[in-house]
Amino acid sequence: MKKCAGGLLVGSFFMLLVLRYGVMKSPIGFEPIQSSFIFNVSNPLEWVQPRAPPAVQNPENSNKSVSPDTFSGLFSQRNFSSEVLSSLQTWNCMKHLTNHSRGLPNALEAIREAGAAWVNLMVSVEKEQQGDTNESSLARSKEKQCPHFLNKMNATELGDNSYKLRIPCGLVQGSSVTIIGIPNGLLGNFRIDLTGEPHPGEPDPSIILHYNVRLHGDKITEDPVIVQNTWTAAHDWGEEERCPSKVPSSNKTVDDLIKCNEMVGKNDSNKLTASESPKISTHSTLAWNRARARRYFPFKQGYLSVMTLRVGEEGIQMTVDGKHTTSFAYRESLEPWLVSEVRISGDIKLISVVASGLPTSEDLEHIVDLETLRSVPVPPRQPVDLFIGVFSTANNFKRRMAVRRTWMQYLAVRSGAVAVRFFVGLHKNQMVNEELWKEVQTYGDIQLMPFVDYYSLITWKTIAICIFGTEAVSAKYVMKTDDDSFVRVDEVLASLKRTKVTHGLLYGLINSDARPHRSPDSKWYISPEEWAGETYPPWAHGPGYVVSNDIAKTVYKRHKEGRLKMFKLEDVAMGIWIAEMKKGGMEVSYIKEVRVYNEGCNDGYVVAHYQSPREMLCLWQKLQLGNGPKCCGNR
Repeated sequence: MKKCAGGLLVGSFFMLLVLRYGVMKSPIGFEPIQSSFIFNVSNPLEWVQPRAPPAVQNPENSNKSVSPDTFSGLFSQRNFSSEVLSSLQTWNCMKHLTNHSRGLPNALEAIREAGAAWVNLMVSVEKEQQGDTNESSLARSKEKQCPHFLNKMNATELGDNSYKLRIPCGLVQGSSVTIIGIPNGLLGNFRIDLTGEPHPGEPDPSIILHYNVRLHGDKITEDPVIVQNTWTAAHDWGEEERCPSKVPSSNKTVDDLIKCNEMVGKNDSNKLTASESPKISTHSTLAWNRARARRYFPFKQGYLSVMTLRVGEEGIQMTVDGKHTTSFAYRESLEPWLVSEVRISGDIKLISVVASGLPTSEDLEHIVDLETLRSVPVPPRQPVDLFIGVFSTANNFKRRMAVRRTWMQYLAVRSGAVAVRFFVGLHKNQMVNEELWKEVQTYGDIQLMPFVDYYSLITWKTIAICIFGTEAVSAKYVMKTDDDSFVRVDEVLASLKRTKVTHGLLYGLINSDARPHRSPDSKWYISPEEWAGETYPPWAHGPGYVVSNDIAKTVYKRHKEGRLKMFKLEDVAMGIWIAEMKKGGMEVSYIKEVRVYNEGCNDGYVVAHYQSPREMLCLWQKLQLGNGPKCCGNR
């Protein structure tokens, strides 16, 4: 890989085992909030004394620099097996990331966190290599570190007041937490908090979602209200969202569901008249009607409630007794994979708590087709027709397995004409990193990134894909896709051949008149400081686009030189970079492929997006049976 290849092949990188980081204790288990985490899988819910974060907590921003220890930990030379070295082929080429991170939120924080996570992981790896099985969770191969399902069903053990459920490996899209309980006590107010991992030097872990039910109102209203918010040590409480809101609804949605059910706060029309109640007096009926006419609210003091928090693509949805109640969009750097605990406190008698759809890795001992799932080794600088880089996050084990079992089984991929790799950042959670490490050694198709995954940093992965596609292999074309996208590899190759364009190519679902999202509520919010123009240059939607080798090579070259504008929307960023290349004299061809579907699937697809693992397997089966590119489900 030219300059960086030498460092790679000489036992590249990593890390002084800096003792002051210590070994991260096993995060499995459930324990009082005030104490450190203790391994105790027998009792996932325990009594805790609720402790709200401080009202004001705004320390100086420590993200403005990364200590030399972080870099020595991430990039120190170390002897690794060939399988591990193959997963680090872009790692050492990204040492200069922090030099050119301006414009990407959480950039330096993500590198600093990765330094600590890598040190802890390497300590665990060394213990396994030395045969220290007492403390190394890597060696506990038969123990399921990331369970698919957690529950506590015994009401007599739960009792009243506050509890917590440890989530060992975070949440992913499709995960849910169901809480059955009865609001009680003097007020019936209670709260549900989804919290992250605690960090050294911080008073409390971040709160990814604060869901607060106030049955008797608060300082703003006397009516019942649901308040949702987030909290971090650096930024304190965010802007709260209330349901019902005093501000007239603008029908804002999250995952196509409105933020607050329109019925909440409106008069309940379900009331009887005197003629419908002949057995009671008119006076009693009218009094009862007045009580029945109170505003609708999904929770009632003394009544059983079944609450489900479900993780979506854009945010978290809450249903109560089967009815959608609220939606809450993810906020910057507060994403579901960060959740490590569910905390429930206040005036509520819990009956049960269940977490399901949790991320879990495959049991290697029960995979009968393991050899067919391993990636085909690609010699350095090997010419390939197409390189496909797949965005994935560390705990998305199931999505990666679905890709391996489906479109990575195309003959072009198995023959080595097309190379596919997953680009995965480190996780804050030790267990997830250990499971990821096993996956790296088993399949040989993962490229580890020297930073912790945040949505705002996916542009770095785009650069890494360009590095691998031009330096690790010599690809004629370089493609970017997601781990929930189904790619018809044969049709992509055929379409590229029909274009007869080998230089200056951007192929995909081209958008030529997109405007920046200026609403701060949007997941894709862009401030005027980030992009001043009213429109973007032409760009291709992220579920699947292709660039030619010369564009990918120029991306890497300009990034090293610090001449590449960092922009947090990676697909738009590629369009911006290509527009700059065009201004510099490169002849650019924009080839629009309408069969790349940005939202879901349509028959005849080249790329289908937002496909669950089950749907991926269904699509592949249809192709294998000769049914053609037909979608699954009711689409």
